[in-house]
Amino acid sequence: MTVEIAINNEKPTQALSDDLYYEPQGNEIQMFEHAYRHQLPVLIKGPTGCGKTRFIAAMAERLGRPLYTVSCHDDLTASDLVGRHLIGPDGTYWQDGPLTRAVREGGICYLDEVVEARKDTTVVLHPLADDRRILPIERTGEYLEAAPGFMLVVSYNPGYQNLIKGMKPSTRQRFMAMSFDYPKPEVEAKIVRRESQCSDDVAQQLVTLATALRNLKDHDLEEAASTRLLIYAAKLITGGIGKRQACYAAMAEPLSDDDATVVALKNVIDACVK
Repeated sequence: MTVEIAINNEKPTQALSDDLYYEPQGNEIQMFEHAYRHQLPVLIKGPTGCGKTRFIAAMAERLGRPLYTVSCHDDLTASDLVGRHLIGPDGTYWQDGPLTRAVREGGICYLDEVVEARKDTTVVLHPLADDRRILPIERTGEYLEAAPGFMLVVSYNPGYQNLIKGMKPSTRQRFMAMSFDYPKPEVEAKIVRRESQCSDDVAQQLVTLATALRNLKDHDLEEAASTRLLIYAAKLITGGIGKRQACYAAMAEPLSDDDATVVALKNVIDACVK
């Protein structure tokens, strides 16, 4: 199935391939393309499992650019991004990191959950995220100018932000930002059907259940049921697992380790899934 993309009622533009499915929710494709054409770095905010990473992969394919994805964490260093000297059979040699490769090749470098990285690591992004578009490599003495097509994209989940883990204002203000959320029910049902090959009835029930579970987020849950979890549940059901058991495994147990909370989630599942 080929998905055609229409933005703001304009004529559909180039379709995404069958291999990488992305269902647009608004004008995010148009915004990203404008940012790419004008060499603007992009910050994407949104909850876990709402499609941020899939969107970036789809846009890299659409724009014909290589994609380098980095999953950020506490131990991520600037050398992990930029590169380091290694020792090989013929002596010491330099190996580019994913950020440097993207800069050289004119690719897209995507830093997923960038707030998980140490602040002294993300500072390396500053000269790339303004009009200079350069990457200083201190260990080689090289000032690498970004090739045409290079794009810097970062994402994070605002729900995890706190005073310790958050983007410095000096970093944040170098990006244009886009906010993502879970899709509207009719769009989410379409995504679940497409990704799991489940029936319309199953997709609708799962979306209804997700809406009910998301209403509990501010009360008992740190994180809501994501579209990703809906797809997991739908795949289990399609594979022959009972609906309620599939939902327990994919939409109750992953959301909490607290026994009372899991029981409450299962009660919601029992009420919504027939």
